[in-house]
Amino acid sequence: MQYVSTRAADKNGAKRSFSQILLEGLAPDGGLYMPQSYPVVSREELDSWRSLSYAGLAFEILRKFADDIPEDDLRKLVEKTYTPQVYRNVRADEAPDAITPLRWLEEKDGKKLLLLGLSNGPTLAFKDMAMQLLGNLFEYELGRQNAELNILGATSGDTGSAAEYAMRGKTGIRVFMLSPYRKMSAFQTAQMFSLPDPNIFNIAIEGVFDDCQDIVKAVSNDLEYKGRQKIGTVNSINWARVVAQVVYYFRAYLLATENSTQKVSFTVPSGNFGNICAGHIARMMGLPIDRLVVATNENDVLDEFFRTGVYRVRKSAETWHTSSPSMDISKASNFERFVYDLLGGDGERVNRLFRQIETKGFFDLSGKPGSDGDEFGKVAQYGFESGKSTHADRIETIRFAEKEYGITIDTHTADGMKVAREHQRQGVPMIVLETAQAAKFNEAIFEALGRNAERPAGFENIEELPQRFTVMPVDVGKVKRFIAGKTGL
Repeated sequence: MQYVSTRAADKNGAKRSFSQILLEGLAPDGGLYMPQSYPVVSREELDSWRSLSYAGLAFEILRKFADDIPEDDLRKLVEKTYTPQVYRNVRADEAPDAITPLRWLEEKDGKKLLLLGLSNGPTLAFKDMAMQLLGNLFEYELGRQNAELNILGATSGDTGSAAEYAMRGKTGIRVFMLSPYRKMSAFQTAQMFSLPDPNIFNIAIEGVFDDCQDIVKAVSNDLEYKGRQKIGTVNSINWARVVAQVVYYFRAYLLATENSTQKVSFTVPSGNFGNICAGHIARMMGLPIDRLVVATNENDVLDEFFRTGVYRVRKSAETWHTSSPSMDISKASNFERFVYDLLGGDGERVNRLFRQIETKGFFDLSGKPGSDGDEFGKVAQYGFESGKSTHADRIETIRFAEKEYGITIDTHTADGMKVAREHQRQGVPMIVLETAQAAKFNEAIFEALGRNAERPAGFENIEELPQRFTVMPVDVGKVKRFIAGKTGL
């Protein structure tokens, strides 16, 4: 399997292997890595995977993308990652080895609603599903190269803690995580800032998540600095993280169906487009997905595109701070991967459109006079739909889920459930992807239900732990100097 940049002028030009792009993040031209072609899974192969464990399924899928890692090594890595000891925060009524339990919530008038549990990892969020594997892959590859890596990441909440918990104590790895100052929940903040590990550095940026993400991209695009400081990324711009998320789409499908002639749909809470991008990849591989429904909060950049064909980023001042803060994003990094497929792999055009974002703030594929193209008409072929949820919707949906299903969901999952219920169709199960456990967003849970969310053991007083972090302005130079000061390079 070979990989190319979404901005490459020649799809058959400079190609890299999985191991070569694993530690790299952005391509040198500023694009994101994509496989030269998607591996296709036949119906027979899909059905043969029904009896596999989660680790076994992960191996079968990842081997198609990481074919330069010896299979015995890859199998050991996934078996080390996907264990009940790592994903230990399952509910008492679920099997301890479920990893990603599928809950059947409702079946009315031929419509089925399901919830895929993805929050059983060490930080109680779906990001653990890929990040734990990424930590093991990084340590493995660095060991093969006898090298070190300084990870620079940006988080709106859950990515940061998932990355830090996955990388803490890993040989040859330091983590520098940027987050928007005072714009995460108290629980999310405590998860990150209370880690005492000497290889973890938290930088609180006086801005919004998009400012943090822009700094990461600016550093990554400084190729001389990136090489000297050995910078890598764990954000979903990293291909390995996205492809690890593909696994649970296959897992959900296999749990929800009896044979591969059946179809399912997914609704995915989305801000940076990484989670649902994995669903798009699964669909391109042949997984029988009917529709992929993007659920946004008030920061509705993606919903606007899937309704109109216009991708219009927002400025920091236009980005709302909401009760589903992990989706408070107005520049969806992974969206470029879908646009690349939508434009038929035309890297030159992708480059032109995303460079245009920097000058005009938008591009328009609606096909209207003066637009940048007419590809919006092809979006339906990829199964995409979208919807939007507000704070009032989240509170109402949390109450509804408690009353009707007897479960407590977090605010982001509530965004997904609200939109999913608007997009159900007869005969096609709708699977909502859970984002996190409710305890991470207790403020909204208390508002909705008048009580605190239950917490898994070990998280009872996390907000009271000492915290370590450095506050900085939105300044790329200061972040660079901070990293250099800690690495001595």
